[in-house]
Amino acid sequence: MSETKAKLDGATIAEEDDGIRLDRWFKRHREGTPHALLARWARSGQLTLDGKKADVSDRIAAGQKLVMPTPPVEAEPRPARKGRPLTDADVELATGMVIHRDASAIVLNKLPGLATQGGTKTESHVDGLLDALKYDGPTRPKLVHRLDKDTSGALLIARTPRAAAYFAKSFSNRSARKTYWAIIVGVPDIQQGEIDLPLAKQPGSGGEKMHVHDSGLASKTRYRVIERAGNSAAWVELQPLTGRTHQLRVHMAAIGHPIVGDGKYGGKGAFLTGTISRKMHLHSRRLRIDHPDGGAIDVHADVPEHFAASLDALGFDRLLGDVGIDDAAKGPPAKAVEKAAAKAHSKQIRKARRGERRGRTATSKPTDHVGKPKPKAKPKPKPGKPADKKPSARKHPARPPKAG
Repeated sequence: MSETKAKLDGATIAEEDDGIRLDRWFKRHREGTPHALLARWARSGQLTLDGKKADVSDRIAAGQKLVMPTPPVEAEPRPARKGRPLTDADVELATGMVIHRDASAIVLNKLPGLATQGGTKTESHVDGLLDALKYDGPTRPKLVHRLDKDTSGALLIARTPRAAAYFAKSFSNRSARKTYWAIIVGVPDIQQGEIDLPLAKQPGSGGEKMHVHDSGLASKTRYRVIERAGNSAAWVELQPLTGRTHQLRVHMAAIGHPIVGDGKYGGKGAFLTGTISRKMHLHSRRLRIDHPDGGAIDVHADVPEHFAASLDALGFDRLLGDVGIDDAAKGPPAKAVEKAAAKAHSKQIRKARRGERRGRTATSKPTDHVGKPKPKAKPKPKPGKPADKKPSARKHPARPPKAG
């Protein structure tokens, strides 16, 4: 007599698997189990967590009891994906980018031009270097978010499955806070504000390009002008309040101030003349995110060489970038920042003086108009009329009295 019920297998969810999807658990612990078979088990109610019907997309928690059928034929695990062996240069590159490391997380200062993940004709990428960052961890580190290939700066890597699930949730619910620095073409009329423009994939671009469209997803970016170089360029701080593809790049181009070096969205107008590099000037400066073991990670990433050179070439004071959009409420600024602010104020006064030198008189002072609206120019006299001539005070001759 044949068995009418499939044999059941069970497992208890370990701490390291806390927060991951159920199908991900099978990839780790029951390699070779087809996803179609898992879906069939879930539909038929044979897949349960703590006695309740489970779906392959459910998030699991440490300590839960998982019950599943035993596959009729022992599935052979697929061979591990063989990547390119890491060279000593790869290991040096990976470890040289580390700016923070603890038991659950690693933060890299990603170099510009290095892709986060692999793709067509992309052989060198951060994902391919993660084996060099395992150190003494139990598993291979995992990416939990990404930066564009030409964007540099802070990139978070999870060292355990539990940390990966925790950080992924923080990014999805927007509790993680990312701050970017950028150099843009021109200067916004409003020094600080919010860009609220929906974004959608641009037709005909193969999903590789975004554009502003009314039917797109809601997208918001907060910005602040840190310093300006006349009217030609500005150094800005950007905070993405949503996480759309190329959001910062599209939003800045949409308001008429593309990021310097971003020819994809700014065209020829995204490049400055002179010694300013043609590379992308977008940098993930700061990352703040809650830590799965308590407390928080708050990391600053130094700008790459080309960005630093452009800041210097445009005369920007780097200390001014240390006061962010939302730092004002945290108390008085550091002395170094106060000194930088005073220095910037002096620079504005010098600029104002240069503008007033042409119009000085013998009695005017260099600072007469600093911080004040410019005096209105006197209207020029019309031709044929003498300037500033008062009406004549001459009296008309008396008229003779009328005859009675």
